Amino acid sequence: MTEQKYPEPTVGALIFNKEGKIFLMTSPKWKGKYVVPGGHIEVGETIEQALKREIKEETNLDIFDIEFIMTQEFIFGEEFHEKRHFIFLDFACKTNGTEVILDKEGSGYVWIDIDEALNLPLDSYTRKTIIKYKEKHI
Repeated sequence: MTEQKYPEPTVGALIFNKEGKIFLMTSPKWKGKYVVPGGHIEVGETIEQALKREIKEETNLDIFDIEFIMTQEFIFGEEFHEKRHFIFLDFACKTNGTEVILDKEGSGYVWIDIDEALNLPLDSYTRKTIIKYKEKHI
């Protein structure tokens, strides 16, 4: 890995299916914890384009009704497998998709009620995103 010169802006989302359950996946990069799918914004790409692309690449799901939840900073935390500085842009969205195909970023996944999700071994940033979403909507 090359040394970072600047923080890396990234996108991720709580994805709700038709039944109102959220999609979470386990990731080796996050020490096997449950996380939201997402990733970096490429040069020349809008935030929304990046979110749609990352979700499609990591899960095979198409998303819509995108809503901003919050921004978080991750600065050299122990939860990630590399020493990195991220700026997380967290969203909620919907999907009508049912066929999930994980790429190498994910090792497993669940569709789960948002309240039940808080009982899973979540990374702390995903936990904060869920809690913030609930504060806004429930």
